[in-house]
Amino acid sequence: MPAICRHILVKTKPEAEALKIRLDRGEDFAKLAKEFSICPSGKKGGELGEVRPGQLVPAMDKAVFSLAEGPVHGPIKTSFGYHLLQIKFRY
Repeated sequence: MPAICRHILVKTKPEAEALKIRLDRGEDFAKLAKEFSICPSGKKGGELGEVRPGQLVPAMDKAVFSLAEGPVHGPIKTSFGYHLLQIKFRY
């Protein structure tokens, strides 16, 4: 069951929490990803494209395939840092 999602990756939990507040207030996900994400996907607005189970690190994989579509989830801690995740579509 593939999913289409996007994320913002930052180094610290406080950074992620501050961005989550901004997203919850309606700021544009893609704009914030381009400005703050340390992942190369940030240049594309955080778009990860289509992902399948097992393609992401375990914490992200679990989140993508268990959390609801639509809202921004996180911060989710991985070995890379802290992620804010939005599952756009699961089919």
